[in-house]
Amino acid sequence: MVERAIGVVGAGTMGSNIAQLAAQYGFDVSLRDVDEDQLQRGLDRIESDLREAEAGGHVEDAAGTFARVTGTTDLGKLTAESTLIIEAVPERMDLKKSVFEELDAATDPDVVLGTNTSSLPITEIASAAEHPERVIGMHFFNPPVKMKLLELVTGHHTSEATVDRAEVFAEDVGRESILVDDFPGFATSRLGVALGMEAARMVQEGVASAEDIDRGMELGYNHPMGPLKLGDYNGWDVRLEIGQALADELGRDVFHPPQIVRKMVRAGDLGQKTGQGFYDWSDE
Repeated sequence: MVERAIGVVGAGTMGSNIAQLAAQYGFDVSLRDVDEDQLQRGLDRIESDLREAEAGGHVEDAAGTFARVTGTTDLGKLTAESTLIIEAVPERMDLKKSVFEELDAATDPDVVLGTNTSSLPITEIASAAEHPERVIGMHFFNPPVKMKLLELVTGHHTSEATVDRAEVFAEDVGRESILVDDFPGFATSRLGVALGMEAARMVQEGVASAEDIDRGMELGYNHPMGPLKLGDYNGWDVRLEIGQALADELGRDVFHPPQIVRKMVRAGDLGQKTGQGFYDWSDE
């Protein structure tokens, strides 16, 4: 196996961005998706983003960097040389477990398997693998090429060797890592969802406008982005699902999605990806 070769499963927004990040730092990347159209969209996104980064002076050789990314629908090509494989499929436990069962059977036990989940239990995902000690949560933040944090989450069986290799990878792609145990919401989602839901409740109650609440957190607490704009950016459908799961798991109302969020999700006002959330994104 080639030491600086990784695989990424899932060519959506997060998966393609993780692949781009690794390629920018000199890794050879196999990007796999079972859907050929989704795979091509992911590759097109990477190529376009790299050209834009080159124009802005952030990447020296967009074409050369893109050449390090290979798209495939073939599991064998994904696993042939990868020493680390990062799963970035949608946040569904059944889907993630099926991916890890497949990866575990197709790779040598010394290949580290990471999951990019933002909230699902790492221990349960790893239970699908015969070698759960090599499974670790690798929670990148959107967009991975710009956000410096990588939250590493240990499952019940995650080995120290797996943690060490994940920490080295984080350094190799220019990220700062924090190490968190497998508790509901980890560290970042737990705090972020609590703040976002309370901010939404404040809009619902007429405390202040979304713009003023966000401005208060940006200027008063030095947050780079307010909680409501961040929720728009991440998608309120995702926020609602995580919030409800945390409320059920931890039994705390602070995570419970307020009616304003539920109504927005029912209406399809999910944020930036649909053009409307607490803000109007239709021009972007």
